[in-house]
Amino acid sequence: MVLTLAGIALWNIADNYYLRNSSAESFADKVDAVIENMPTYNVLKEQDPQLFARIRAQMLAMREEGKSEQQFIDAIQPQILAIQRNRLQFAPDTQAVAVMQVNMEQIAAVQKISDDVCFRFLFPEIKGGINAAKILPREMLIKRINVDAAMMRSAYGPDKHRVTDSERENAQKTIQSIAQKLIPRYGQDFFIMSDPRKGLGKEKIACELIQDVWNNILMLPKERAAGAIRLILADESQ
Repeated sequence: MVLTLAGIALWNIADNYYLRNSSAESFADKVDAVIENMPTYNVLKEQDPQLFARIRAQMLAMREEGKSEQQFIDAIQPQILAIQRNRLQFAPDTQAVAVMQVNMEQIAAVQKISDDVCFRFLFPEIKGGINAAKILPREMLIKRINVDAAMMRSAYGPDKHRVTDSERENAQKTIQSIAQKLIPRYGQDFFIMSDPRKGLGKEKIACELIQDVWNNILMLPKERAAGAIRLILADESQ
């Protein structure tokens, strides 16, 4: 399955500051000011200052090169989501499930706007990402950012999770069971899960399929749900 987190990647910077006329120096000041008030990026700065510095430098370089807001989003968003996927592997069950619950709230909200926006929200690498700050309620964005930050912090804490072979085996069985349940309903469209490009032209089906899979997972007991979330969102290298 190819499932990921719908992304929130420094939206306030892109939305409020990126396209304004300002010098490189003032843009850097604005970036730092916004980051200072964003829990997710403060946690990243604490936990991995070198990675944080690299992403910040890339943002400033893109601004100086005159890159568009969409180019900015498409370059930064995948990096932030990759970091979050990695941290999820070590987050306790409660935090792992909480991230997926708020993720589902966002997916449902963007699909109310359009199926195309929903698809781009889920698969920015296929059709280009969206600026969530322009379409989602501020309260929902704040909730997502705080949940992400709590998850990332817990992944470095004394109660951080360790994925075991037993957990992976049980998660594989869980996912197989959900697939067997949904394949009769979706037929060949179910394989959008393994190749999101098959969802082009079928954006409504793709968005409903993703929500069906995650809803089935979130109905499980917390330990089983968290195990499935970690397995699905694990990088291939893990």
